[in-house]
Amino acid sequence: MEKIILDTDIDSDVDDVGAIAMLHTLADHGRAEILGIIVTSDDQHAPQCTDALNHYFGRPEIPIGVEKNVNLRSFSKYTKTIAQEFHHRLGSYDEAEDASYLYRKLLADQADASVTIITVGHLTNLRNLLDSSPDQYSNLSGLDLVKRKVKLWVCMGGHYPEGKEANFYRPDPESTAVSVDKWPGKVVFAGWEIGNNIITGSTFLKAYLPDGHPVRRAYELYNNFAGRQSWDQAAILYAVSPGQYWDLSKKGKAIVNKDGSNRWRDDPQANQFYLLERENPDEIAKIIDALMAGVYGASF
Repeated sequence: MEKIILDTDIDSDVDDVGAIAMLHTLADHGRAEILGIIVTSDDQHAPQCTDALNHYFGRPEIPIGVEKNVNLRSFSKYTKTIAQEFHHRLGSYDEAEDASYLYRKLLADQADASVTIITVGHLTNLRNLLDSSPDQYSNLSGLDLVKRKVKLWVCMGGHYPEGKEANFYRPDPESTAVSVDKWPGKVVFAGWEIGNNIITGSTFLKAYLPDGHPVRRAYELYNNFAGRQSWDQAAILYAVSPGQYWDLSKKGKAIVNKDGSNRWRDDPQANQFYLLERENPDEIAKIIDALMAGVYGASF
């Protein structure tokens, strides 16, 4: 069972909802334990939406962390409606825990080299973790805490072998550069080019999920089941099934420029990789759609 902290920018795109739904399905079948969810978003309804999803899937106790002291907005197509229509405990953004403290608390409580962090948004809170100081949870710096407790970082971000992708450049490219450069352990990047060819959330989801289901509702609100790329879901699928659906690049390093664009440099001494397409994206889409809908296949 993979012990997972998910860091998500659940706001502008709907694939974050699909990623959370997948994690709950995997947790239902003993493949994942969701330690906590970090919401890296300035949408004021994002943590309540996340909390509503956790409640619906029967895990209301999952802690949620947010970046504090941000200028909040309301811009998502679905977060406010999901928070209004589905039960949750958080009354406001401010009621969520501080993301850096939650990261540190969760990591400190786990065995060494046991946690997988999956980021499917921009990296502000991850950078804040790396820059954090010793506190009541651990006498280690953030960098040393990560080095001791995290076995793998799976990052949906970047475009490989080079390009420019939103999670890396918007809205905080500096945190991208710092996080990628300072990370002390293994990183696997699920680049834009991987999820872009995997289309989910269309006719199957509409037909299979009942009215009153938050995942169905989110995809209806987002684009009325027109289908959407599965960037975030690909990162989830890799994290729980490494080696099953994609190949890895040679060892190397993602070089992040000031504008958030990136390029790859091979380096046999480094411990970073990016995913390479192997299986048919249409077949992977079927697996992701099923997991989003709560269906767990025997062959998965």
